[in-house]
Amino acid sequence: MSRIGNQPIVIPSGVNVSIDGSLISVEGPLGKLSYSHRPEITAVIDDGKQILIERSNDNKESRAYHGLTRALVQNMVEGVTKGYEKKLEIVGVGYLAAIQDQTLQLRVGFANEVHKAIPQGLDVSCPDQTHVHIKGADKQKVGQFAAEVRAVRKPEPYKGKGIRYVGEYVRRKAGKAVGA
Repeated sequence: MSRIGNQPIVIPSGVNVSIDGSLISVEGPLGKLSYSHRPEITAVIDDGKQILIERSNDNKESRAYHGLTRALVQNMVEGVTKGYEKKLEIVGVGYLAAIQDQTLQLRVGFANEVHKAIPQGLDVSCPDQTHVHIKGADKQKVGQFAAEVRAVRKPEPYKGKGIRYVGEYVRRKAGKAVGA
């Protein structure tokens, strides 16, 4: 019995949800998102106030998709109302970030600047040269772009230089001088 899949998804005011076969579309103040679910799953709008996700049988795969579909639809509803945000910080002497047009420019210790194209639907800002804020309605897009930016220069364990999430703990190692 899926505990997550059986919970109803409350539709807040100002959000329009439409279900057309296996396509669920959610539209709100921050944008429009859609998701096409598996055939084992059905979605129903109950009284226009909540969405119910149901499965056709009790196979292991169907049970897994039941909870997954409910979580994805909940994330869509939350994304179009509140949105999602990831904050990155850049640590290192001479390391900085800037935005030009639809490109994030990163100077992180390589011979050349690294340019990352900002995906459609994301709002990327640099309040200062050492911080990057990524906002958007799609949780997957926000997290994926943040992970791609972080992967350009992961924080290294000796001096801690690199790109990290705000508040991320980087385990530091003592250098070779500790053994002497």
